[in-house]
Amino acid sequence: MKDSKHILIIGTVWPEPDSSAAGSRMMQLINLFQKSGWKVTFASPSAKSEHSEDLEQLNIRCAAIEMNSSTFDDFIRKEKPDAVMFDRFMIEEQFGWRVAENCPEAIRILDTEDLHCLRNARKKAVEEGRSFAEKDLFLDNMAKREIASIYRCDLSLIISVYEYDLLRYHFGIDKSLLCHLPFLFEPIEESQKNSLPSFDERSGFITIGNFLHEPNRDAVIQLKEQVWPLITKKLPEARLHVYGAYPSQHIFDLHNEEEGFLVHGRADDSFDVVSRAKVLLAPLRFGAGLKGKLIESMICGTPSVTTTIGAEGINGYLPWPGAVSENPEIFAASAVELYRDKFTWQRASEYGFKILELRFLRERHEKRFKDTLRELMSGLVEHRKTNFTGAMLMHHTMAGTRYMSKWIEEKNKIK
Repeated sequence: MKDSKHILIIGTVWPEPDSSAAGSRMMQLINLFQKSGWKVTFASPSAKSEHSEDLEQLNIRCAAIEMNSSTFDDFIRKEKPDAVMFDRFMIEEQFGWRVAENCPEAIRILDTEDLHCLRNARKKAVEEGRSFAEKDLFLDNMAKREIASIYRCDLSLIISVYEYDLLRYHFGIDKSLLCHLPFLFEPIEESQKNSLPSFDERSGFITIGNFLHEPNRDAVIQLKEQVWPLITKKLPEARLHVYGAYPSQHIFDLHNEEEGFLVHGRADDSFDVVSRAKVLLAPLRFGAGLKGKLIESMICGTPSVTTTIGAEGINGYLPWPGAVSENPEIFAASAVELYRDKFTWQRASEYGFKILELRFLRERHEKRFKDTLRELMSGLVEHRKTNFTGAMLMHHTMAGTRYMSKWIEEKNKIK
C-alpha cells in the first residue's frame, strides 16, 4: 500500500476499547490501516465521552460531522479519501449516498460489527418464547435495510464465519462483496501463559460486558434468576463478580452480598479481573457477531460456560474451552465442575489458547484483507459493473433518501 492512501472512517460513536468489544474491534481496524501506511481520519456525529480513545495521540485526525447536513458534502470533498469505512449499516444509510455523490471514486467499505438483523430477529424469537429460524430474517425489515447496505458498498467486513456463510448461502450475496475479518491477535507465547494466575491462585466466577448492549443485560438477569441459584446450591461460598460499562440502576439493584452476586460496574482493567477469576459465565440467549468477553477469557486462560449463540463463530470444530449449553441445570453443573476440578480446568484453558492460535492470528487475516483491498483498488470499475443490485439500490437511495435528508436539513433551519 502507498503511503499516500487516505481512509475516512465514519463512526457511529467514538471508540471506547475499554468499554466494549466493538470499541476494541474499531481500534484493531484503525491499527491495521495505519500499519499498512494509510493516513486515517476518524469522524463521527456523536459526542465524545470521558472513556473515548484519544485518537489524536495516535496521529489520527478527528472531525465532528452532522447528520442530514450538506456540511458533510463540503467536508468529504476537501478530504478526498481513497476509501471510506462506515461503522455499521445505519451510518452507511446516512452518509453512503453523500460519499457516492461527492467522492465517487472512493472505495466504500462497511464494517458490520455484527449482523444487527440477526441479533434483532433472535431477540424477537426469545420475546415470543420460540426458537429462532433463519427464515425469520426474510420477514425482518432491519434485514432488508442491512442487506441493502451491504450491496451498496464495495466490500463488507464480516466478523463471524457463521454470518459470512449466512450472507453467502442464505441471502445469496456474492463473495466478492464480503471479507471475513475476525478479531486479530498476536501469538501468545509460553512465557505469557506461564505468567497468568494458576488454578489455585484464582477464585470466584465472573461475567463482563457493556450494559448498553441488550444481550448482556439479559444474560446477567438469566444468571441472577436461573443459573446462580443452582451454582450456589453446590458452592454456597462462591462469588460471582459482575462487571461492565454503563450499568443501569436495575443492574445495580441485582447486587446481593448474601447471595454472593456482586455487581461492580465498569472494570478498571478487564484483563486483570478476568485473569483472577476461575470461570467466566455468559448465558447469552440472543446476539450476533463474536463475543469479545469469550475471546478475552481465552487470552486470560480463563475457561468459560456459555450458550450456542455465545460460542458461535469462535471455535469451529475445535473443543470449547469449558462448556456450551442452553439448559440452566447443565450450564450450572458444568460451571461447578470447572470450578472444582483442576484437570478439567487446565484442559479447558489450553483449548482456549489453541482456538486463538488456529483461528484468530493477526498475520493470517491481515494478509488476506490487504490482498482483497489491493485487488479492489486496482479493479474498482469492473467490480462495480458486476454489482448491478448495488448500483440499483444506490440509485434509488440517492433518489429517495437524499431528498428526505435535504428536507430534514431545511426543516431544521427553521426551528
